[in-house]
Amino acid sequence: MPAKLSAWRGRLIGSMPAVAGIVLTLLTVLALGLLGWSEHREILKTDLERVELQARVLEDHATRSIELASLSLNYLTEQLVNADVLGGDAKAAPMLTQSLASLPFIRSLNVLDPSGRILASSAPADVGLTIALDRLGSTPGIGQEALGGYFEGRSLAALVPDAKPPAGAADAGFIPLVRTLRAKDDQGYLLVALLNPDYFAKFQGLTLNSELTGDVSVAYLLSYQGEVLASSGAARLAPGKTLARHPVFLKYLPQKLQASYVGEGASPDQQVVAFKMLKSRPLVVLVEQSYAASLSRWFASIRWFGLAGVLTVIFLAVMSVTVYRSLRSRDRADAELSTARVDLMRRERELRVLVKSVQELIFRTDVRGAITYVNDRWAVVRGQSADQAINSLLTNLVDPADRDAVASLFAPDNGTGVRTATANMRSNDGTVRRFDFAVVPLRTSLQITGFAGSAVDVTDRVTAEKGLQQQLAFVGLLLESCPFPVATLNKNGEYITANRAWEEFIGRRPDLIEGQTAPSFASKADAAFNAHRDAELWRTGGSARYETKIDHVDGSLRDVVVTKVMLAGDEYREGTMLCTVSDVTEFREAERATLEARDSAEESSRAKSEFIANISHELRTPLQTILGFSELGVTRGRDYPKLQGMFADIHASGVRMLALVNDLLDVSKIESAIGAITLERADLRPLVHSVMRELSPLLTGKKLKLMSELGDEPLIAKVDPVRFQQVIRNVTANAIKFSPAGAEIEVLGQATDDSMICISVRDHGNGIPTSELEKIFGAFVQSSTTKDGSGGTGLGLAICRKIMEAHGGSIVADNMPNGGAVFNIYLPMRHYLDRDTTLTAPSIF
Repeated sequence: MPAKLSAWRGRLIGSMPAVAGIVLTLLTVLALGLLGWSEHREILKTDLERVELQARVLEDHATRSIELASLSLNYLTEQLVNADVLGGDAKAAPMLTQSLASLPFIRSLNVLDPSGRILASSAPADVGLTIALDRLGSTPGIGQEALGGYFEGRSLAALVPDAKPPAGAADAGFIPLVRTLRAKDDQGYLLVALLNPDYFAKFQGLTLNSELTGDVSVAYLLSYQGEVLASSGAARLAPGKTLARHPVFLKYLPQKLQASYVGEGASPDQQVVAFKMLKSRPLVVLVEQSYAASLSRWFASIRWFGLAGVLTVIFLAVMSVTVYRSLRSRDRADAELSTARVDLMRRERELRVLVKSVQELIFRTDVRGAITYVNDRWAVVRGQSADQAINSLLTNLVDPADRDAVASLFAPDNGTGVRTATANMRSNDGTVRRFDFAVVPLRTSLQITGFAGSAVDVTDRVTAEKGLQQQLAFVGLLLESCPFPVATLNKNGEYITANRAWEEFIGRRPDLIEGQTAPSFASKADAAFNAHRDAELWRTGGSARYETKIDHVDGSLRDVVVTKVMLAGDEYREGTMLCTVSDVTEFREAERATLEARDSAEESSRAKSEFIANISHELRTPLQTILGFSELGVTRGRDYPKLQGMFADIHASGVRMLALVNDLLDVSKIESAIGAITLERADLRPLVHSVMRELSPLLTGKKLKLMSELGDEPLIAKVDPVRFQQVIRNVTANAIKFSPAGAEIEVLGQATDDSMICISVRDHGNGIPTSELEKIFGAFVQSSTTKDGSGGTGLGLAICRKIMEAHGGSIVADNMPNGGAVFNIYLPMRHYLDRDTTLTAPSIF
């Protein structure tokens, strides 16, 4: 029994190395699996961090580029408006071209009028074209901007209706940035910048770093609706396509403005995705990398671990314990080394991307100031490759006048940490740009081994500062030469500035006004009134305009119109109030004199009308007696023809006098506006036919023919039937009176194109002299062809015009080419669906 136990123990002890080897082998395989899974997670984490960083870099670049375009449009807007070169002025084009020189991401700048016509452009071939504005989207308000979608083409000529796309237009495109501005003539214009999608795509390509990702990364700049504005990468979608069904739009936006994940993307395969929404625009930056590429790198990274595992298993068969310990040590060292290597690569990529993305010039020199490294910005600034700049002395690249200042940057005895200088540098094409240089020494122990520095292009800032100074000087001169008093006040009511006209108006020099408040030189009543209006304006904003009285320096009280406008401030300075004063004293005095003259004339006219009305009524009584006795004399004088003829003459003269008195009474009623007319919807044709039947005896007496053509369709208008028939009766009676025997009178009715009804009455008489066509409608005015007494009193047509004006219509006269006159009576047409309404028209009787 002890022997068996000893043998079993011996076998157990003998098999322990094998068991240990098997256990160690299994543990090694398990460890390798865990290391492989950890490596997979680390690679995936690295890829997610990379695409997140790329998305942030691309978002920052897009934001800065678009905001720079926005600031440029804002500055250009002020320049165009202040220079007053809108409306097609040829000076606008050079300003656009000059602004475009410093904006490489803009294809062209254009000025359009509200109809879409291109007034000025940095692309001269587009000037004069008219585009379809609705294709640009909704027009922003004054002073606001709108970013459009993607359009194929190189200029706004692509938006001309029915225009054929030029050759190669499909290979280029633009994104319109539209800003609305208002010129000094209060006319609205559009300033349109065409952003170059290729600019964003190239930067995307540089940021993706295809050498690292193996051309499997794709980057997009998308609108909030999913339209592709710019893209890069081998598997990218072309600009103009849509990714509206992408998970970013369906699952993340708008709840999350940035995120990363592994899953579905624009491509059919699984992707490593990161997106970020722009800070100031409704745009989305999307970066995708193929998940298969991550797996490939993972397989490549664990291949060595697999080989090491096989060797470890073989080696464990010989020396399991020793190898196990050795492998554990080596695995730990390899993991640390791998982590350090990945971290180093990530930092190097970040630094490389950062250096490429900056818009400043970054360089490194030796102790002499000779260039040893420059970034890609050098090609834009100097127009030559970075390799051509190597070993060139920086002092030789700037203007001779600035070389001493640049040379002092590299002085070995200069103890300052950061050395700065400003100098001009000329590119190969002759363009001169102003740069701010900053240099820091590179030291090893106490010795300088070189210098690292940067150069910032400040040309635009320097130019803008000079332009601003000139503009401020111009505004100052303009205010001093302005004939109207102009001043600015702060929120405390203190005067900040005042021009010479203000000094002349109140009699105090500007230096005695500035810093003072209104009560110091104005009456208490005026000061309190203006303080109340100012407080309300400060509270509500906007502008105010009111009229008041102010004491003039000569002691007189002047009528003035005060206009006050709020000028908004910002975070650095508070708002101000602009105040202008217009002296309208002479205008108000003239206005009062005009009102007094009008009242006097109206009183005189009223007295005249009352006199005519009274005398007309007084004349009726004796005229009735004369008519009555003359009729009696005609009746009883039948046996005495001579006596009967005299009574007949008396009766005819009385009738004529009574008609004159009636017309005078009508005129007095017209001028005194006594009475009213009642309008109702009616068909004019029966009213005209009724007058024609009434006048038919007069036609028979002169053997005249009446031809009426009023059409089959109703001529609906709102009229007073009695007064309208009075007009038709008067005009037709005149036509009968002045037509020769046997002639024809035409009465026509029709609807015109401008929704009016025209009733025309034409005769074949002698017509009316052209110079008298308008005069015959005046009271007591007759045509020179009827001054023999056949024309009546000259009041009929004046009454007709008053009646038609009360109806909202008109009456005009004209001569026909083949002889005779025609009177056209116009009334507004009413539709069948108008409700029957009765109303009181303006009083004329």
